[in-house]
Amino acid sequence: MSLRNKVTLIGYTGKEVETVNFENGNVKASVSLATSDHYTNAKGEKVEETQWHNLIAFGKTAEILQKFVPKGKEIAIEGKLTYRSYDDKEGLKRYITEIKVDEILLLGGK
Repeated sequence: MSLRNKVTLIGYTGKEVETVNFENGNVKASVSLATSDHYTNAKGEKVEETQWHNLIAFGKTAEILQKFVPKGKEIAIEGKLTYRSYDDKEGLKRYITEIKVDEILLLGGK
């Protein structure tokens, strides 16, 4: 894996993993991941800031997500940023940023 496009995140899944099975036998899994950052603002108040990330995985990694990662599970992932676009129902072009997961580490209990 290249250092030019590398993402490492630790967070909690925000929903159940959604999978798509293709005719050729390949599997695609997608799930959202929340990462949180904490800081103290200028008024001395503690602030939590949450970012949401769209994850996609294929093959064995997708199968691991499907079998072992329920909603709310803490995971660590490594992958790369990908971008795609599509036309919505009204004909407007929409853009999506996703992280293509290459490796996953299951964290926490359960």
